[in-house]
Amino acid sequence: MTMRPRRSQPSQQTGAAIITALLVVALSAILVSGILWRQQVQIRRIENQRLVSQAQWVARGALDWTRLILRSEADTSAGITYLGGVWGVPIAKTRLSDFLGQIGQSGAGQGAQTYLSGSIEDAQAKFNLRNLVSIPAPGALQIDIEQVQALQRLMSLLGLNGQLAKNVAVQVRASLKQSATRFQMGNNGVGVPASGVLAPQLAGAIGGNSFTDNPGLSDTDDNAAVAPLQMTSVDSLLNVPGFTPEMVARLRPFVTVLPTQTAVNMNTASAEVIAAIVTGMSLSSAQALVARRETVFFRNIGDITLALQAAGTQTAAADTSLMDVTTSYFLVHGRVQHERAELDRTTLVYRDALTHTTRIVRVSDQL
Repeated sequence: MTMRPRRSQPSQQTGAAIITALLVVALSAILVSGILWRQQVQIRRIENQRLVSQAQWVARGALDWTRLILRSEADTSAGITYLGGVWGVPIAKTRLSDFLGQIGQSGAGQGAQTYLSGSIEDAQAKFNLRNLVSIPAPGALQIDIEQVQALQRLMSLLGLNGQLAKNVAVQVRASLKQSATRFQMGNNGVGVPASGVLAPQLAGAIGGNSFTDNPGLSDTDDNAAVAPLQMTSVDSLLNVPGFTPEMVARLRPFVTVLPTQTAVNMNTASAEVIAAIVTGMSLSSAQALVARRETVFFRNIGDITLALQAAGTQTAAADTSLMDVTTSYFLVHGRVQHERAELDRTTLVYRDALTHTTRIVRVSDQL
């Protein structure tokens, strides 16, 4: 009977040691690769933050340049804002180096990977939803019936349900309760309603009788529900019952939300907005007025009155206090592309009608 030879003990120990060493090396490689991967992600994140920060600084400089354009334009235009002004010329996608110029050999590459584009929009060319609530007396807020009717006409022209304008007015009034600028009026005095009576169908708040039936909302009114967030953009209409994203998208080119009540600039407003604010004016008449405006812009309210008469509108029914030929609020749209970082910035800028100084009202960034 033959016996198999047994393996030696040292040979078994050597094999186990090799396997253990391989396992240790594999685990070490996995741990090191994980650490290196996390470090690479962290480095990439820091680089992205740096690029975004640099893009924000470029956008800030571009905004300062835009504010200078608005101020210089007001100094030379004699209080008239029209589409043919310097501010109305958009900037196509352009290298930053083309703006800065090549400064010596050391600055030859500055701004070569940074691109700018943007435009300035007249915010008062649209219907201001803030106008739906007027200030009949100090410390009181009241829904303006004429402005509600104007919004109803605008929504009807756009194929939307005009009855929702009442809901918007009530929402704006409720959201202004806690606003610091709720009793602030525009420079042109817009805000005092022609009729000092609140329509019965507009009394009360959304969802019940939590508002008092008395016109106006005083500081001591404790019979109010919890105030909603103040409207700061057209997207706030999604908080109004009955509105859908599609309806808001349809309204966006024609309405805006500004901090104070404003008049509509007849030099820049669309035909839909003009037909909405001028009682009895048809859309076709407003389109004809806009076509004539492209040839000669309006210099004063008298020019607007003559144009309305030529369009067949009864000027007695038109409230000229809701119209103007100049603008105080502008929307500055800018896009900065810095290497792989992209920044879209929309800034609401206010320009003082007397001093022509500008200040930033609010900024919205999208990365």
